[in-house]
Amino acid sequence: MPTIPTAAFNGRRRVPPPVNDPVRSYAPGTPERASLKARLDEMAAERIEIPLIIGGQEVRTGKLGQAVMPHDHKHVLADYHKAEPKHIAQAVAAARKAWRDWSNWPWEDRAAILLKAAELLRTSWRDTLNAATMLNQSKTAFQAEIDSACEIVDFYRFNPYYVQELYDEQPISDHTMWNQVEYRPLEGFVYAVTPFNFTSIAANLPTAPALMGNVVVWKPASSAMLSGYYLMKLLQAAGLPPGVINLVAGDSSMISSVLLSQRELAGVHFTGSTEVFNSMWETIGRSMSSYRSYPRIVGETGGKDFILAHPSADVQALAVAMVRGGFEYQGQKCSAASRVYVPKSLWKEVRDRAVAMIEDIKMGDVRDFRNFMGAVIDKKAFTSISAYVAEARKKAKILAGGVCDDSKGYFISPTLVETRDPGFRLMCEEIFGPVLTAYAYDDDKWKETLALVDSTSPYALTGAVFSQDRQAVREAMSALRHAAGNFYINDKPTGAVVAQQPFGGARGSGTNDKAGSMLNLVRWVSARTMKENFNPPRDYTYPFMGAK
Repeated sequence: MPTIPTAAFNGRRRVPPPVNDPVRSYAPGTPERASLKARLDEMAAERIEIPLIIGGQEVRTGKLGQAVMPHDHKHVLADYHKAEPKHIAQAVAAARKAWRDWSNWPWEDRAAILLKAAELLRTSWRDTLNAATMLNQSKTAFQAEIDSACEIVDFYRFNPYYVQELYDEQPISDHTMWNQVEYRPLEGFVYAVTPFNFTSIAANLPTAPALMGNVVVWKPASSAMLSGYYLMKLLQAAGLPPGVINLVAGDSSMISSVLLSQRELAGVHFTGSTEVFNSMWETIGRSMSSYRSYPRIVGETGGKDFILAHPSADVQALAVAMVRGGFEYQGQKCSAASRVYVPKSLWKEVRDRAVAMIEDIKMGDVRDFRNFMGAVIDKKAFTSISAYVAEARKKAKILAGGVCDDSKGYFISPTLVETRDPGFRLMCEEIFGPVLTAYAYDDDKWKETLALVDSTSPYALTGAVFSQDRQAVREAMSALRHAAGNFYINDKPTGAVVAQQPFGGARGSGTNDKAGSMLNLVRWVSARTMKENFNPPRDYTYPFMGAK
């Protein structure tokens, strides 16, 4: 991978103006519906082999795991190879080798790879990524479309634009000097850890640092290996050089143990559980003296996302937000509504409308486009969520749903719980499933409820307030200023769009480095300031030193 000198290109290159990719409807009779259904059938009939990809080479270890359909867990889609410690060391070596040239590429050439990947995904790769996400992660066609197609395209278009904007930022100079800032890649490799619930996160976390000239060792979630593999193949098809991003799979603890002990660790780009992130941060903290540089630690973790209604709220809009915000993708979004606060004067009507919608929801195989929901991701998730449902049955009131059945797929029906205790466990803990718990508060306790919402959870990812009273909106915006990194007014707390609502939260929800904005990309560079003096001084003395 020879380095091409920047000086070989004269002229200031600009990336194409980015636009958000339109969401396709997949409505009956549309060509995209027929095309996607055909690809789903093809991929469901396959059982592929997924190797590690290290230094551009496919590596087969013989130690296998299975990628299955959550909605039909006996249906195996792929066998993926698991890494051993020696393979992780090989990935680090491959990344370090690639860094020598990749870190010196002009940013425009790195950006060109993502721009090409965006166009490939928008066209010939769209059905493949959507089908992989639907089959292996149990997303409906619409949920896959907004994730594994549109959002990835948006990341790959807007991130190069944000790089351009960042590199345009230069310090003040005058006729005596030229001041410049160079945005250097980090020294070493970035460890990217991605979750099962968003293919777009798996697409962004390795490529955002790579766009800035870094090299990456990437571990996708074991329960989303099919889409992870096709993402890697997409990037290779777009021209990603060998070793820039290395895909590894296997035991998470082992992989993290090896990578976090490397002197060349330059950063961690993480989305996952708060517990795991805290553990990684603790390990890095204990190891600071062993690293070449202070590693950049960027993470988006848990959430206990809220909907708060004021007595002036639009009842129908509120009920729809509860159902969509709480149950789309089985409540397995970091941003999914998990707790709701409704004034008693509205509660009966809101409850009845929400229950009617929930009872109308169809759940099953996502290849049947009539289904609004699929299955939760795996047995571990099913067991955990089922335990919360069982507790709700004992200590609260289940208004709708509450059915858990893993005989064929990991199905948990959309469940609406009512509690009279705002400190009830289901109001406080992250569940990550289709369980929404409601508390009806006294109408005259609006300000007290604001304080309750702010203090109930250690998280601060997303939240929504519904009100037609502008003064109440202002009060909520102020009182809940630190309770949500993404705050919605009269809208559900899910569905952030790249370049429109940069995503991330603080407190126990992460470092709030806002994926989908320049703020995230800044974390993956180390700035160097340069001053060139055109008229340097030739006398060491200053005027103030003159005679009395």
